[in-house]
Amino acid sequence: MAKVFIYPATSLILSDLVARFGHKPLGAALGIRERIQTAGVDSPPLQITPEEPKRGLKYAAVEVPSGVRGRMAIYGPLIEEAEAAIIVTDADLAFGCMGCARTDELIIFSLRQSGIPILELKYPSDEEEGVQFVAAVKKFLDGLPKEEGGA
Repeated sequence: MAKVFIYPATSLILSDLVARFGHKPLGAALGIRERIQTAGVDSPPLQITPEEPKRGLKYAAVEVPSGVRGRMAIYGPLIEEAEAAIIVTDADLAFGCMGCARTDELIIFSLRQSGIPILELKYPSDEEEGVQFVAAVKKFLDGLPKEEGGA
C-alpha cells in the first residue's frame, strides 16, 4: 500500500478514491487529526503549540507569512512521507479548498521537487470527464505497490 499525498489536501472525495483503490491517502484530515489528538495542545480551537511555527521553518523561510509556515508544519511532513501524489487543478471549492494561494504554490513545488510519481489532473467539468478522471486515478494507483515495503 503506497502513501499518496492528495491535493487539494482537504478533498474527502480524492481521499476516498485513494483508499478505495487500496492505498493510504495523506491529506489534511490525517495531519490535523494528529494535532487534535496529541496531548499537550493547550489552546483549542487553535490546536497549535509554540513549536508548530518553528517546525514550519523547515519548509518555508522566516520571511514567509506565518500562516504559510503553520500550514507547511502540517503538510511538509506528509509530503516527506508520500510515495506518490495526485494533484487536481482548477478544482471546484466544494471539492476541497486549501485556503491559501501561497501555501498551494509551495505544496505543488515541493511535490514536484520530491521525485515521487505524480498524477496531475484537471478537475472534471461534466459526467464524461468525471468517468475519465476516476479511470485515470485508478490506473495511476494500480501502478503503485500495494504491499508494505514497496513490493
